[in-house]
Amino acid sequence: MRRALAVAAVLLAAAPAGALELHVQDLAGRPLSLVMVTVTPSAPAAVDRSDNGYAQPGVPQTADAWHTVFTDADGHAQLDLPSVPGTWRVRLRRPGWTDLTLPDVAGQAVQVAALRAEADPAERAANKPANVWAAAVHVGTPEQDKNFRMQCGFCHQQGAAFVRAEHSPDQWRATIARMIGYGSRLASAVQQLAPEKLQAGYADLRAHPEKLAEPLAWQDALAHARIDQWPLGDAMSQMHDLLIHANGLVYVGDNIQDRLYEVDPATGRYTVYKLPRERDDVLGGLFAARLASFPKHESFLALHSLAASAKDGHVFLTPSVQRRIVEFDPKTKQFTVHHLKDGLYPHTIRIDARDRVWFTLALSNQVGMIDRATGEQHFIDLPTRSLGEAFTVRLVPLLFKLAALGLPLSALPVDERASGTPLPYGIDVTPDGVVWVARLHANDLVRIDPVTLEPTTIAFPATGPRRLRSDATGNVWITAFAESAILRYDPKTGQFQRFAMPTVPVGSDTPYALNVDRARGIVWVTGTASDTLNAFDIATGRWSVFPLPQRMTFTRDIEISSGGAVFTANGAFPAWHTEGAQPTLLRVTPPWAKGAP
Repeated sequence: MRRALAVAAVLLAAAPAGALELHVQDLAGRPLSLVMVTVTPSAPAAVDRSDNGYAQPGVPQTADAWHTVFTDADGHAQLDLPSVPGTWRVRLRRPGWTDLTLPDVAGQAVQVAALRAEADPAERAANKPANVWAAAVHVGTPEQDKNFRMQCGFCHQQGAAFVRAEHSPDQWRATIARMIGYGSRLASAVQQLAPEKLQAGYADLRAHPEKLAEPLAWQDALAHARIDQWPLGDAMSQMHDLLIHANGLVYVGDNIQDRLYEVDPATGRYTVYKLPRERDDVLGGLFAARLASFPKHESFLALHSLAASAKDGHVFLTPSVQRRIVEFDPKTKQFTVHHLKDGLYPHTIRIDARDRVWFTLALSNQVGMIDRATGEQHFIDLPTRSLGEAFTVRLVPLLFKLAALGLPLSALPVDERASGTPLPYGIDVTPDGVVWVARLHANDLVRIDPVTLEPTTIAFPATGPRRLRSDATGNVWITAFAESAILRYDPKTGQFQRFAMPTVPVGSDTPYALNVDRARGIVWVTGTASDTLNAFDIATGRWSVFPLPQRMTFTRDIEISSGGAVFTANGAFPAWHTEGAQPTLLRVTPPWAKGAP
């Protein structure tokens, strides 16, 4: 049977100077709404790659921004563009339709009839987000599936194009061993089950794409949203965490290349700064063997998390593979290094109202604090789940030294509780000064008294508390990474309330991080497996979902501007998993944002 094609006519009309106007309709004259329109320069400006593939430190550069809007109910979209010479590449995307790319669009009127509904089931399946594929593959029991999702989904998406391609069981075994070397704590039983299950599961889905669910439909409100992106780094980068500074600039950390990007979103101008190395630093830092198989990296420190002091604007960074905290002065562009007296793997960092710098120490099961007023360092040992775990936590430095000498970490037994690594992960400070920590493998929260520094653990009623933030009233919001949910904890009542992510299939996302727009009462959550950012209105309980322009977008952190726009970074590891192999800084401006984004 000849397949039926629905064809759309795309009219690019002459628009006001500095704007591009589009009308999208099918051949019958019906407008096509919710078409994602992404505009990029046809000939991007040359990028300085003279410093081992990256820009020279301290020398300003310009990132040519990418812009995305969505057509409204009338099939209309207008996009304001910089008044610069040259032409634009326009890509049109809509779920269930074949992408259309117009390579060299200028100001003149252009009419094209090429967009069509995709009738090929395999092609429709290939364009579905990773969460749809991953949800249809099972490695074992529901608990083992959770273990796999948590331990094999924190670097890149499961179910993405690279993952669902044909791999033999032996190739899967080699990949799993490599991931364990990177830090995964996949249970030994799941390590044995997964290779054959993954090979067979993805092969079945490729042969029978009709088994895949339809993802969540795009929402009408997208017609009033805008997404801007700035390409940073390359396929060997990992843009991890970010920070909106009071100076209006955005700071983004490249974890794999030890570079800090200082970006002006108003102009696209950015400057790169390399983290300071010390004489005895070795590639890979304290875990020299961790990235031995990675093609190219300069991970001597592994920049992870960022926080700014409200007192003087200094930015504090966690270099996770060194025992130090790095301080950056945005005015002088100088770094100061604070060597830590204790702890291992400084992870997420926050600064309280007393200008004390708090950070999790993920592998030594501690929380550290530097009092900037006195220079004193404090280290808080968190409870362990058993005497055996307490012993193992102490052995972690030795295990990594042995790994550097050739001991395969995949040979060590791991249970489904990841015993030995409670993993204090996210951290935040509530308005009353109390410090809260999420421990990913221990499945609990830790409350730290800001005066006595005493820790108290609180059981978490879901799997995988990863990152957390406080709202304006002091409630704590936490992502449940392995259960596609966020939870609210009320410290006054001691009660948790659970909210499922709006993803289809239900339970298929892996929310890595969230942040709270305190002024508007909105919790923003990363749809790390579904190529989305998700906004939860606390007052109404409604979700707004914003699809992101690149497939296989892996997001790890969220920052919120004063106007209500949100920033995140595409931080897949490796970055070549991302569509186009290009990491970006993203800004999503929702319909309710006010003023300059």
